[in-house]
Amino acid sequence: MSGETRESCAKRLPATLFPIVPYLCFLSPLAAQVPKIEQSDLSAQATAVEHPPRLDGTLDDPLWRAAIPITAFRQREPDEDQSATEKTEVRILYTRHAVYFGIHCHDSQPSRIIATELRRDASQELDDHFEILIDARHDRRDAYVFGVNPLGTQVDGLIVEERGSDDETDFDPGWDGVWTSEARITADGWTATIEIPFTTLNFTHSVDALWGINFKRFIRAKNEEDLWRAYRRKFGLTKVSEAGELRGIHDIGSGRLFIVKPYGLARYDKQTGQAPLSPLTAGVDIKYGLSSSLLLNLTGNTDFADAEVDLQPFNITPFKVYLPEKRGFFLENAGVFKFPLGDNQDQLFFSRQIGIDSVTGNQVPVNGGAELTGTVGRLELGVMDVDTRSSGPNPHANFAIVRLKESLWPGSYVGVMGTDKQSGDVLDSFNRTVGADTRLVLFKDWTLDAHIAGTHSPGNPSGANDVGASLTYRSNWLDGLVERRRTGPNFNPEVGFVERTDSDETLADLTFKVRPAIPGVRELRFEGLLLDAPDTHGAAFTQERLNSFYAELNDGGYTDDDIVDRFTQRITTPLHVYKDVFIPDGLYHFTRHQLAYGSRRDRSFTYAVVERFGGFYGGKLNEFRVQASYRASPRFSIGTSGTWDRFQLPLPNGNFSVVLASLQGNYSFNRFLTFTSLVQIDTSNTQAASASFRLRYNYRPDSDLYVIYNEGTQFASIAPANPPQVRETRFAVKYTYSFAP
Repeated sequence: MSGETRESCAKRLPATLFPIVPYLCFLSPLAAQVPKIEQSDLSAQATAVEHPPRLDGTLDDPLWRAAIPITAFRQREPDEDQSATEKTEVRILYTRHAVYFGIHCHDSQPSRIIATELRRDASQELDDHFEILIDARHDRRDAYVFGVNPLGTQVDGLIVEERGSDDETDFDPGWDGVWTSEARITADGWTATIEIPFTTLNFTHSVDALWGINFKRFIRAKNEEDLWRAYRRKFGLTKVSEAGELRGIHDIGSGRLFIVKPYGLARYDKQTGQAPLSPLTAGVDIKYGLSSSLLLNLTGNTDFADAEVDLQPFNITPFKVYLPEKRGFFLENAGVFKFPLGDNQDQLFFSRQIGIDSVTGNQVPVNGGAELTGTVGRLELGVMDVDTRSSGPNPHANFAIVRLKESLWPGSYVGVMGTDKQSGDVLDSFNRTVGADTRLVLFKDWTLDAHIAGTHSPGNPSGANDVGASLTYRSNWLDGLVERRRTGPNFNPEVGFVERTDSDETLADLTFKVRPAIPGVRELRFEGLLLDAPDTHGAAFTQERLNSFYAELNDGGYTDDDIVDRFTQRITTPLHVYKDVFIPDGLYHFTRHQLAYGSRRDRSFTYAVVERFGGFYGGKLNEFRVQASYRASPRFSIGTSGTWDRFQLPLPNGNFSVVLASLQGNYSFNRFLTFTSLVQIDTSNTQAASASFRLRYNYRPDSDLYVIYNEGTQFASIAPANPPQVRETRFAVKYTYSFAP
């Protein structure tokens, strides 16, 4: 490893975290003082069989008749706590090496079953689908989720501390497990069979297992969500502590996870202004279960050629742009390392700061890395170390991250985090952060979040801290949030994401929700938001006053309207908007409005349109956005998105338009062979067009062949003011093979 050895890195972080350890030790006994939450007697029973049932998507195998069916599903949406409108049956079998689920989703109108997605891990929100939650450690806070639609297409992920993904889906889809599924549409609904090996759950030998378990069914034509447990509207599948229990699994064999996944890569790279490269490379990823609750991931000469390309942003704000992580190694168990800084997307650790130049978007080669995640008793831990080599303006660097969280009661924890970046840059040779945070769920409706963090860099400037707390209330009729946060001017987590520093923020957000007796309308929401964020000296910097209205329709359609959105924003350095157009320094006041409509979601053609209009930094800006998708068949779908921004600014060349557009096509030969294309246009760049084409052949579980062509940039810049990016032409063939030694 460059810089310092792994041993010295390991020594640095405990010293950095040492002052906070007493804080963790002081609060952890609180868990023992919290009254134990009573468990319902609802439980499921697994039935032992000598050999696996036939996994053909039907329940014709006589073995399924031996299982006790689970049928008590209730609605979460639209009619909370009412019996599901369609019957659902789940049967559970197991052998010494795997657990099996037989699912029968009855439907009185099977012609209305929607099944259009054949791509693994693609969103199934537009399809009927079924999800299984397994809390294999029965810790009532973390869980695996396995989902399937009527075509047998798989999606899976993790729930960490009863939280799903950033886009409010049930789970974080970054985790990929090895399991099998088949499904069939029948005359009375649809059926599915699923096999999940105990190795996928890293579940070792057990005499008498007790799991947390839950099931969710979604009926797209009715926009209906049914669950076995946690069917309250404020709960849902992510509420692991409300899951039922699975009993009856006895005397199983070892399910310790051990997977070796080497890869080989041939590629052609040509960046603007540089000679082409045609390297042949290879590397390896290893997953090993140290115990049923600890998982070690290792990677060597890591490659991300198969990661999806970013949709190119056009940033019209003076702040950084948050873009989601798309690289496999960093997506694995990513929820363990989350340390939120307030209610926005700020994070103390942001993995895109490793291996990607934050300004240009260029990739920085990764020599290798190690990641240890899991639990020890009530302590959840995440340890990561990644080493990168020099590339262009980016010197070699080593990144070490430690995250510890002590579970208190369901959904609640107290934790610490430390990060350490060692760099070959003589002017910025190191950057360290340390922080402590807590999340306390009180009376199920109230949540208290608090954090304190600091950074240390060469020169050790003052004002390098961030302190904040928020109180959230959520119920069926009211959502409320009050937050205070102060971020120093020199707070600089180089391995994190902070939209803005030098801020003293106060935020209040209140949303009233009603379900009127209006045909076709499910819920109306009225929101009021107040944001006041001067700098730490009290000078006005950012303010927002928002009044909005949202209507959710029974068919999945919606309208989302900003009645009034008033802004105050200070610009301290000229803001680059377009080519030679810069908004000068100053304090600006302007008001904007929004009208938005999304179509019903149970049709092959869906769309959403948004028009934002009003003032913009002394001038005017109209933004028209459209998203549309057409699913011609399960094999072929096409989607498009576009933004047309029309500027009228009191500046030289201030009247101009910018168009951002993308066209994505997907063709699935079957569930295992898929082709995806993405063409993008950004008229704010001199080279407006970019394209990506990817063929993926999943020839065996967890093993793939990729053929990839990219023209443009794979990863976008997160820097403010739309900096220029280096274009590249890349053609790559990547082969991976996964096996258990």
